[in-house]
Amino acid sequence: MIRFGPENLRIPEFQKPVYVVAGGMTDFRKKYPEKNTSEMCMEALRMAVEENDLKVSPEEFRRKVNWCVYSQFADHFGDQLLAAAKIHDYLGFDPLGNIEVKTGGATGGSSVLSACQAVASGYASCVPVVGWERMDEVSTRVGNSYIASAACKDFESELGWMYAAYYALMAQRYQYENNVPHETLAKIAVKNREYACYSPYSQNPGHYTVDDILKNEIVSDPLTFLECCVMSTGAAVLILCDEKTAYELSDNPVQITACCGGTHTLRTADRRDMPILLLPNETPDTYKDFKTGNRTDWPGFSSFLAARMAAYLAYNMAGIKDPVEELDLLETHDAFTISDIQTYEDIGLRPYGQGKDFVESGDCYMEGRLPTNPSGGLIGSMHAVGATGIFQLIEVLWQIQGKWDKFHADPERWLRYGKKKPEQFRSLQIPDAKRGLAISHAGTGSHVTCTILERA
Repeated sequence: MIRFGPENLRIPEFQKPVYVVAGGMTDFRKKYPEKNTSEMCMEALRMAVEENDLKVSPEEFRRKVNWCVYSQFADHFGDQLLAAAKIHDYLGFDPLGNIEVKTGGATGGSSVLSACQAVASGYASCVPVVGWERMDEVSTRVGNSYIASAACKDFESELGWMYAAYYALMAQRYQYENNVPHETLAKIAVKNREYACYSPYSQNPGHYTVDDILKNEIVSDPLTFLECCVMSTGAAVLILCDEKTAYELSDNPVQITACCGGTHTLRTADRRDMPILLLPNETPDTYKDFKTGNRTDWPGFSSFLAARMAAYLAYNMAGIKDPVEELDLLETHDAFTISDIQTYEDIGLRPYGQGKDFVESGDCYMEGRLPTNPSGGLIGSMHAVGATGIFQLIEVLWQIQGKWDKFHADPERWLRYGKKKPEQFRSLQIPDAKRGLAISHAGTGSHVTCTILERA
């Protein structure tokens, strides 16, 4: 049983404020043969520097950069070790220092955390975080096996070398413990794929009904194809700065008030019972009846301690007391519908065992109290793994800056990617958004980061 000491739960502090000034991305596709990886990263960087209303020229921006962080999940896909060295050179940042980060599906979020640490410590004042994944040079079957290697190869891999199988077992256990109907999970897929319809960057948008989701082809029981994230190719860039540099570059920077990480065992069977780590909006009475019915332990096989740890640190760092009331939008790592509803509980949107109410109450919709995954998420828009956590934060950034329409509603932007803006287009700009949160998640919950952006 894990028992924390006082220093284990020390709340992080930034010695200097950290800001985000711009973000850029490619669109995301199953295959992108016409562009190599360096070109995709350059496209994302150019959008960040040239299309985000920065007050300097691209050359002036380049002269301000003094550290770079690169984010790629797996060398296997592009068959290139030290790929960051090629990207760094192509983007024109040699001989500045850089680091490449790899923490599975949380690689994007971990890369932003690394950049935050560089800026907050004073080591750097302007840091581009560049993420990508080249998932189109291998077959889907081989790609699935590569990704599945991010679980324990001694145990989980025996389930079939496919992440859907790992999460299907979680789904079965979660539904057994909490009496959650499959229809609730299906509503998450319906929502996220619909929101993806209004993004020119999205890979798998679509208008579906709950019945469509439930009757779709089963990937691994109970999860259907439409409840699973996409495998993508694409790139994303986020630019972090200290306060002085942020205001030299932008009239509208957004502050990172928290960026925190948590971890848990790679092998899910090693997750032993422990006291529930309470978030600011919870008390011991919240869970006095937790171990009743089919629930016997925590976190067990149906919760993510890594997400709970990251949220605990981030909420306390940013001064969040009630996330549903104090956040304006949320981007979760919805690799599967089941991981989404698990995360609702892990980050305290509802107490453990009651996550379905966040969906059924309507809180997670654009019309609700905390719109969740207006980007379309991983299910509807993208999961180019090294870019994913960065993509999420870019979407949060544009919402807080009031620029969602600029980057989603312009018909010319759709044409840039060979698409036509839908006739029934819907703006998903959240009115007067001030604060947003993004969860970046790896494996079956081995690494999680929680990042909070707030209007400066």
